Amino acid sequence: MARNTAREAVPSATSALVAEFLGTFLLVLGGVGAALFASDFGTGGNGSSLGIGFVGVALAFGLTVVAGAYAFGPISGGHFNPAVTLGVAAAGRIEWSKVPGYIVAQVLGGACGTGIIALIGSSNTEWYEAAKAGGFASNGFGEHSPGGFGLTGAIVVEIVFTAIFLFVILGVTHPKRGNPALAGLAIGLTLTLIHLVTIPVDNTSVNPARSIAAAIYGGADAWSQIWVFIVFPIVGALLAGFLAGPLLHRRPPSNTTPVAVRHPHHVMRVPNCATSPRRKP
Repeated sequence: MARNTAREAVPSATSALVAEFLGTFLLVLGGVGAALFASDFGTGGNGSSLGIGFVGVALAFGLTVVAGAYAFGPISGGHFNPAVTLGVAAAGRIEWSKVPGYIVAQVLGGACGTGIIALIGSSNTEWYEAAKAGGFASNGFGEHSPGGFGLTGAIVVEIVFTAIFLFVILGVTHPKRGNPALAGLAIGLTLTLIHLVTIPVDNTSVNPARSIAAAIYGGADAWSQIWVFIVFPIVGALLAGFLAGPLLHRRPPSNTTPVAVRHPHHVMRVPNCATSPRRKP
């Protein structure tokens, strides 16, 4: 009976894919939705801004990951990001055979997220056309960067900050040294920090599914630059995945140190421990 219960408690492969779809859907709907609907909402009667700005958008992305991690993480691992899935596989945390299905579910979830945003926005034709003309919160560099940063800046940002994101994820979810109760919060706050730093550079991707989802409605300019936000987050994630083990999770040294002991006929090597006294020559 106990064996059957344990078997039922393990999520199925289909459940994991549904969880990745829903988690990515939530991330895009919340993050990109906040950027489009609420980041710039004009000023109130007293002249104060009604929009949430960069800080609000950064928090929106972080909060969606926190919510998704606790809601869907126990089912699928809570990746919601093709780069994370590839990095986690590179680190040996999931089987490579699961990667294609996860990525398809994530891309579809993100596309449905922007689809809902577009459906809402289409009820206001003026707003909808302006959002599409403005790129629909797509990632970009050069003239499509919020701060005018070029291709090199976007490449460095996507590699470095995606790698940082993966190092944090792999650290807080480590099977022995991680803290499952706080992992979702740590990961969400890290994504918030990443957005706070990099939104002015390229609108922050670190997630190809998020970039593809926005580009669907962002027009030709968004599609012409999408390769940067697919390739380089993956590069950063793979670097972190392959390096995390050797750099951060080395095995502790053995307690036994070989010590040479003289013998009339040969030299023996025995463990150096309190219960093994040296022989006199």
